[in-house]
Amino acid sequence: MRCVPGRRGLSELVLYERHEAVVKLTLNRPEQLNALSSRMLEALRGRTSELAAERGVRAVVVTGAGRAFAAGADIGELQRMTALEAEAFSRLGHEAFAGFEALPVPVIAAVNGFALGGGLELALACDFIYAARRARLGQPEVGLALIPGFGGTGRLLRRVGPGWARELVTSGEAIGTEIAERIGLVNRVFDDEAALLGAALAAGHGIAKQGPLAVARAKRVLLEGQDGDVRLAHALEQQAFSALFASADRDEGLAAFLEKREPRFRGV
Repeated sequence: MRCVPGRRGLSELVLYERHEAVVKLTLNRPEQLNALSSRMLEALRGRTSELAAERGVRAVVVTGAGRAFAAGADIGELQRMTALEAEAFSRLGHEAFAGFEALPVPVIAAVNGFALGGGLELALACDFIYAARRARLGQPEVGLALIPGFGGTGRLLRRVGPGWARELVTSGEAIGTEIAERIGLVNRVFDDEAALLGAALAAGHGIAKQGPLAVARAKRVLLEGQDGDVRLAHALEQQAFSALFASADRDEGLAAFLEKREPRFRGV
């Protein structure tokens, strides 16, 4: 494991750890349940910019310090906002979370506790979600006479379907992991935080063994194809499939399979 000091003051709010080809980011405002202030969103946006330029990263795990993943936006900051300031705040959240989708590597949310409001929206911007059994997830904004502002309505709809998305957003109810797993909101549930983080990092290391060009293409096709009709999705798949045949990794992957050995992918 390699710990790297943050640049531009990011280290205090979003901790960075490099575990070989896997990076773990930890939201670090435990006394505030990792509430998403403007500074936290700026830190997350900065971290994704750094990761996009960093060589050798094959997967990212996002988690929270203390007993929360992130318990939503910073309510004290929201209370002071005008409508114009709220628009800028929402735009910042969208930019920060879109950065995770734009990364060419899978991002795993390791939800260790509360993931409410903006916290759930952050998890939804990740490629898949692992959760500790004690976690609670929800979009409680209507209880504050607000709605999700960081992409939650669109991403939740795509993750769990219209029925559950409408119920969770309009009721404001927080659900436990049993229901969350059943409706597809979370992929897997683990008994405690240690097991959760171990499994998330193991999943990241498993991804790191795969062809990185193929993983990046697969992530992009899945994201871009989900909003088009099936003909567009199929066209995107065909294009990506054929493009990979021009890579050296394709030659290595097929040769390693036939020679019954582990492949040595170089990302070219």
